[in-house]
Amino acid sequence: MAAASSLLSEDHFLCSICLDVFAEPVTVPCGHNFCKSCITELWDANGQCKCPMCDKSFDRRPALYVNTFVSEIVSQFRLSVQNQNNSSSEEHYVNTGDVLCDLCAETKRDALKSCLVCLASYCETHLEPHRRVAGLRRHKLIDPVENLEGRVCTKHERPLEMFCKTDQMCVCQFCTESDHKLHHIVPLEEEYGGRMAELGATEAEVRQMIQERRLKIEQIEQSVKLSREDADRRTAESVQVFTALIQSVQRSLAERIDTIQEEQKTTEAQAEGFVRELEEEILKLTKRSAELQQLSRSGDHLQFLRSFPSLNPAPPTKDWTEVRVHPSPERPIRRALAQLEETLSKETERLCVHAELKRAQQYAVDVTLDPETANPHLILSDDGKQVSHGDVRRNLPDSETRFSCLSVLGKQSFSSGRFYYEVQVTGKTNWILGVARESISRAGNITWTPANGFWCVRLMNETGYEVAGSSAHLSLKSKPQKVGVFVDYEEGLVSFYETDASALIHSFTGCNFTEKLYPYFSPCHNCDGKNSSPLIICSLGNTE
Repeated sequence: MAAASSLLSEDHFLCSICLDVFAEPVTVPCGHNFCKSCITELWDANGQCKCPMCDKSFDRRPALYVNTFVSEIVSQFRLSVQNQNNSSSEEHYVNTGDVLCDLCAETKRDALKSCLVCLASYCETHLEPHRRVAGLRRHKLIDPVENLEGRVCTKHERPLEMFCKTDQMCVCQFCTESDHKLHHIVPLEEEYGGRMAELGATEAEVRQMIQERRLKIEQIEQSVKLSREDADRRTAESVQVFTALIQSVQRSLAERIDTIQEEQKTTEAQAEGFVRELEEEILKLTKRSAELQQLSRSGDHLQFLRSFPSLNPAPPTKDWTEVRVHPSPERPIRRALAQLEETLSKETERLCVHAELKRAQQYAVDVTLDPETANPHLILSDDGKQVSHGDVRRNLPDSETRFSCLSVLGKQSFSSGRFYYEVQVTGKTNWILGVARESISRAGNITWTPANGFWCVRLMNETGYEVAGSSAHLSLKSKPQKVGVFVDYEEGLVSFYETDASALIHSFTGCNFTEKLYPYFSPCHNCDGKNSSPLIICSLGNTE
């Protein structure tokens, strides 16, 4: 028997009601075992006979007899545990910092339970009477705790088993009949359950706060990451722009130095030519001077007089009176710097627009045309990427979303963030592009102004670019083949770019967007075939 019991753990001998080793184990008809007092008190309290293990109900209260077989095994198990404890080294029972048994005389063992009635803590051995003796079994046992006196009413010396909700304090049974007689009193377990529920709600709230703060940390870290990426991008853009400007300055300086040196070379070459001519004339004059000196020294009067009329004072020479070597033309540094400033200003504008366009293209979106909004005279491609004006009106149902003028919207709408798309306008003599808010009027004649919900630019009669809906003409250096449209919803910005030349066409700033925005397209009338080319929405590589 002892050998068999050694194969079983304490879990096999625990009552599922009191969670202690069986005391007077009884077996109910479904086969489960309980302490006799535990199952009796449970059935008395509930008013019905039901097994707490399998929920099987019994019509009549079964007669409960101590199961001698289980009782014998439990006794053998207790004896085995006690023998194991006695055979263990004394170091196992020395003070480990836990609650110790108050009845152990020499070496104190760890307490298994504390009794609120006896105000003492007991080890496994000294707790046995509380499990066996009927009077002791009614005592209130709890997990071992220190300072049991603090759990007893100082006035009545009774366990603090009740809670006064009026005074928010723990009281004993006698307190409820005296000082707290008319107060709202509940069992300690009930108040504990309520407070535990509050604690659970508070804990859930704290967990939610922790989760929110962790999410906020993630958002902040993500913001820092995006800020770092933006800083790296802006740094790269700045390096690119300033490097280009430095190179432009260096080119201007090199060009100025080359010009000055070329002019100096021209001056020196001219001077060298004059010197050569002068040296040749000097050579001739020197020869004549020698001839004259020789004649003057001859002393032959007859020969002298005969030769003199034929002598010229000097051979024919160039008149050098007005000849000058002019230095290279003066080029004031101030004028050069003014020209450089103008060049840098243009270059800066070009580089900045190029950087802006590259940044805008990072927000490219896939735009397709919405046939439900298209005017019946418009022809849309099957993929929703092209639109042109046709001569024949299609038989389409009228609707509030359909334009009565030659217009069509994109399917995609945007109510936050940034977006960008490009449209090919090659071969067209008239077109209108931009964005429009959702509530625009789609019937009758349209005025493409921001007040009416349109932010657009247009080409009129092949060469006249203007802000749609106004007389503000736009001066472009070249005719755009592709037009990029960029919108920053929160910033209130709509910009149009000539993508091939990286040039800014026009920007609407300070816009107050409060509705969804849609891409807007009008290929305009085909003008007897002169404007028949379609508007083509370009596919960009970084669209999502």
